[in-house]
Formats: sequence, C-alpha cells, structure tokens
Amino acid sequence: MTRPNDGNNPLERLSALLARMPGIGGKTAMRLALSLVRADEEYVAALSEAIGTIHQRLRFCSICCDLCAEEICERCRDARRDRSIICVIAQPQDRMAIDRSGAFSGLYHVLHGVLDPLSGVGPAELKVSELLQRVGEGEVQEAIVATSPNVEGDATALYLAKLLRPLGVRVSRIASGVAVGGELEYADMNTVQRALADRRSL
Repeated sequence: MTRPNDGNNPLERLSALLARMPGIGGKTAMRLALSLVRADEEYVAALSEAIGTIHQRLRFCSICCDLCAEEICERCRDARRDRSIICVIAQPQDRMAIDRSGAFSGLYHVLHGVLDPLSGVGPAELKVSELLQRVGEGEVQEAIVATSPNVEGDATALYLAKLLRPLGVRVSRIASGVAVGGELEYADMNTVQRALADRRSL
C-alpha cells in the first residue's frame, strides 16, 4: 500500500490521507482538507478526538455483531423487537438503510461482508458461525437474507440458506425491488419496504 505524502506540506499530507477513504478522489480530498483548514479549532479538535478514539470505543455487539459502543447494541436490548425474525445483512450501513425504511421490527445479524472467493473472502472471514449459533438456540423462526442483489450477495444468500434450513427455520430473500446489481444501502425507503414485504423463500 502506498503511504501518504509525508513531506513538509501538511495540507497535501492531509489531502493524501483523506483520498484513501472510499469514494473520495483527489479533488474532493483537497476540498475537504481546505474546509478543515478554514474550520474553527473547536470543531477540528472534536473531529480529531472522534477519529483518534474510534477503534477504542467501537466493538462488535456480542449478539448481532453490529458496531456499537457497548457490549450489546440498543436494538438487541430492545424488548419491543420481534426476536423470532433475524434480518441478515452484509454491513452496518445496510441495517441503517432498513431502519430508515421503518419496515422491519425484528433483530439483525451483520456478516461484515459477503462471500467473494476472488478477493479471499470465505465463510471464515464472515460472522457466519455467530449466526448459526444464534439460530441454533431455537428462538428464531425466520431468517431474512438481505444481502444486495448482485453476484456476491446472491451467492452468500444461497450458502446461508443451505446452512440454516436444516436448523428448522424459514429462510427468505428480499424481493427484487432493489435493482439487480445494486447496493442495498443506496436504495430509497419505499424500495426497501417493498423488498422486505415481498420477500420470497429460499
């Protein structure tokens, strides 16, 4: 991995570091860096503290594997949620998209990725064993696999269905209201609601 420019120009170094973030190109990185230069010191200090402590303060929820600041996340602690249904998602941002839709009141399980053999991502790199342990405890009646409708997401859904069906739970897949090849996190609320409502068995 190429290291950012460590030369004498702090603006260029900051820009190079920002450009390593996903979805941020060189021009955007420089605009962000200049914006930070112009920002007040209190904001910059707060931002620096938030970035500097993110690894220490965040952890995996011991139940659903979502990112949170406590041992158990707020959704898993919420007694009002339906504990008989688990929505299996690839990333935390997918859970955020579903929450925004207001269409789901069960619990989640975050895999932190999808099967992608070409990139070296297999079941061992995902939170699959944790999912099987939860389902094996007997409270779950349905697992909705809500991975994005692309090659990797579909392969992950089929793989999970083969593992989960023998455990006696219904396994369903979100409907194709989400565009094929698209990413769940970018879908609008109505599309997510329809995809969950029209889910099909796997």
